[in-house]
Amino acid sequence: MDNDRARHLLNAERTRVEGLLGAVKGDSQSDRTAANQHGDMSDSSELLVSEGTDDAVADALTQRLAAIGRAEQRLTAGTYGRSTASGELIPDERLEADPAAELTVNEAQGL
Repeated sequence: MDNDRARHLLNAERTRVEGLLGAVKGDSQSDRTAANQHGDMSDSSELLVSEGTDDAVADALTQRLAAIGRAEQRLTAGTYGRSTASGELIPDERLEADPAAELTVNEAQGL
């Protein structure tokens, strides 16, 4: 994959993930505010469960942003498109589907 295409895919993925993260953080803050208000405890517990889910999703999205950052560093270093474990080439099709891929499909599946 050429560097311009990789940069485009990584930028698009970063924008997408940052947008999702912003939305989840906003939802989580709304849940926290509502849970802290006086009212029926069952309503509060439902909001706290939702808050926990939002926190888990936000954590996963933050990890995704870190993976994108590592991919951007590999692009700069000239090692983008190679497995971080073995150095094998990662097929362009995999990078199109997941521009932050760090492993080949077989490595990711533990084969």
